[in-house]
Amino acid sequence: MDQRFFWGNSVSSMQTEGGWNEGGKSLSVYDIREASENASDWHFANDNFHHYTEDFDYMKDLGMNMYRFQISWSRVVKDGDGEFNQEGIDYYSRFIDDLIARGIEPMICLYHFDMPLHLAEKYNGFMSKEVLHAFIRYGKKMVDCFGDKVKYWITFNEQNLYHGPEAFRISGYVKGNQTDDELYQILHNIMVGHAAICNYIHETTDAKIGGMLAYSEVYPATCHPKDILVARKWDEFMNFTLLDAYVKGEYSSEMMKCIENHHINMNVLPGEMEEIKKQKNDFLSFSYYASSTISHKNIPEDTIPNNYMKYGKQDNPFIPTTEWNWQIDPYGFRDVLNKMYQRYHLPVFPIENGIGVREVWDGENEIQDDYRIDYHRNHIQQMFAAMNEDGVEVIGYLGWGLIDILSSQGDMEKRYGVVYVNRSNHDLKDMKRVPKKSYHWLKQVIHSNGEKL
Repeated sequence: MDQRFFWGNSVSSMQTEGGWNEGGKSLSVYDIREASENASDWHFANDNFHHYTEDFDYMKDLGMNMYRFQISWSRVVKDGDGEFNQEGIDYYSRFIDDLIARGIEPMICLYHFDMPLHLAEKYNGFMSKEVLHAFIRYGKKMVDCFGDKVKYWITFNEQNLYHGPEAFRISGYVKGNQTDDELYQILHNIMVGHAAICNYIHETTDAKIGGMLAYSEVYPATCHPKDILVARKWDEFMNFTLLDAYVKGEYSSEMMKCIENHHINMNVLPGEMEEIKKQKNDFLSFSYYASSTISHKNIPEDTIPNNYMKYGKQDNPFIPTTEWNWQIDPYGFRDVLNKMYQRYHLPVFPIENGIGVREVWDGENEIQDDYRIDYHRNHIQQMFAAMNEDGVEVIGYLGWGLIDILSSQGDMEKRYGVVYVNRSNHDLKDMKRVPKKSYHWLKQVIHSNGEKL
């Protein structure tokens, strides 16, 4: 494993790229979503497609040595399962070369919710084995194209989201009754896809690959034993079963017993469990933004644990919250680092962390985002405590959208960046990049390798 500590930035293609109808790109499910009162359409994002070198220069100035970005499946494969688009592949080849020329290590993510529209409409996304096979074909081609230059990979952004109700929004699923059977068929297909690419990378390259979770700490709402039980079971079904698959090659016994008891059909085909068993992940990565609590009181009897938070989520009265009700909890970050490392003893890598806040630039004065400085400082301090006091092996720290991008809901007003991008939801303006106060702080942090917080 590389001995450098990585400081960097993470993004997805649809929240960043733009260029939705250029360079031979076919449509994704995001390209047909219309703007609303509080959200933009997805056609332009921050126009990284045309201006990425400017953003790379800001990252180089900050001292960043890693950029985790996503390849748009629709840009490199016509309709997701058609001919490969050489123009799209060439774009990412230049993109990667321009990163490396600035001393920035590229990390590729292969899928971040933006299913090719054709695969959603024809096959219902990752419900389908046809789409699973199309993903594996696409992923292997990207490894063939870039595996010699890109040494860090993830397949699916926040893979555990496919274990809960969110799966139906992010998997290309467009029709159906959102049944428990369908949920488990999606999560299994996703796991098979990850394992297939993981195995292919190790067979054909010297690159590293890791599974990725969206790991939100979820505390019991009280010390009531049933609250403790549902919090533990949520962790098992959303997090540990995936980590077990990454490290041990099998789903957790508790999840498999639930499948048996509830007569759930996962549609497991011959050879798929062998593919999962064969995988060897090099690190465990995750996003972390906030924590929450869970109560047993409103969870209906016979609900599978994957759906507990739909009924049991509660706010934590002991920690602050953002305008979007994301509860700020650096101590939860430290706990997650420990839960992942102490149980599995693979290096861990937080590759998304940040705070979304509504900000407006007056055209002249620097945005004074002390709240963002406080957020990142407190989380980095807890990461260092996990490393230096708890013995956790951490590869690096990547912030999310550190040059402003669309939020996951398409809201440009919810900003995570240390660099302001001058556009709103419904007015593209000039998209000028303007460093905020936090930019200078983060530059000091990175250039001192975390010594000057």
